[in-house]
Amino acid sequence: MSKFEAAAEAYRTFTDNFNSIVLSTVSADGIPNASYAPCVIDKARNIYIYVSGLSTHTQNLNAVPKASILFLEDEQDTQQIFARKRLSYDCTASLIPASDPEWTQVADQFEHRFGKMVELLRSLPDFRIFKLTPTKGRFVVGFGSAFAVDASDLTKLVHIKGS
Repeated sequence: MSKFEAAAEAYRTFTDNFNSIVLSTVSADGIPNASYAPCVIDKARNIYIYVSGLSTHTQNLNAVPKASILFLEDEQDTQQIFARKRLSYDCTASLIPASDPEWTQVADQFEHRFGKMVELLRSLPDFRIFKLTPTKGRFVVGFGSAFAVDASDLTKLVHIKGS
């Protein structure tokens, strides 16, 4: 198996064991905010987050519907701290209204994945579901092994080569 084929296979399954994302947003005033949120992911690689309307990242997504998200290999699982496996996406964010059937479907996925806590969250009026749609991305496997995610087909990688 070539280095590219191994990376493509790793990319296909990299997010399978993640329950949350590192979430970067920016306010209307340009103030950055780093946070995290539990997530579920669909087959098209859309990422859904279930967040409080009181949180800074939710207020930022309402003002500037863009986010950068990161899936990052756990430090204890990495062989080299300077070359942790990671996948980042630049995303557009859209709020799913509670009246939309998609909201119920996604909330059910959260409840199936995270249990009774989501049952409680569903009863709270300030919680929101955002759909984060990747527009581009980057998958880094290690030193000299970085790949762009094909913006026209998020299932494919393009090897990034130095100049």
